[in-house]
Amino acid sequence: MPIVAGDIDFHLSGGAGNTDPNAALGGAISTTQLTDNTLNNLWDDVSGAESSAGDTEYRCIYVKNAHGTLTLQSAKIWIETNTTSPANAMSIALGGEGMNGTAETVANESTAPVGETFSQPTNYAGGLSLGNLTAGSTYPIWVKRVIPASTSAVDNVTYVLKVQGDTAA
Repeated sequence: MPIVAGDIDFHLSGGAGNTDPNAALGGAISTTQLTDNTLNNLWDDVSGAESSAGDTEYRCIYVKNAHGTLTLQSAKIWIETNTTSPANAMSIALGGEGMNGTAETVANESTAPVGETFSQPTNYAGGLSLGNLTAGSTYPIWVKRVIPASTSAVDNVTYVLKVQGDTAA
């Protein structure tokens, strides 16, 4: 049976037992999966002080091919829908450690990972290449959230990351 959307998982970083999205600052993959359509599944609310001054924050997640035997070939990740807030912007970067690597750990959510290049790809053609993601393999992904200074409050801000590739039948 080919790989289906349910075979591609997103996990927090921060060590096997980490369940706190605010601690997803790199390190080993967590057993905790991100849940679709759940507010604050990766980010905390933006405080008034952060909104007033502006803020840039980072999180590290892992993409996992949870299929038992098949490789997701020519896999790519991109931002299918950027934020629903007119002011905020999301960017992504591949963890330089590559497939099955353990992402570096940053000191806090305001510290950028070293050497990663962030971009805002919007489709498969421009997506970031994960290569051939073999069965059970993981790939670290950094997500960057930018809140410009003097941003007005917006409720329920969402965005969508998408992973796609080819698979054997």
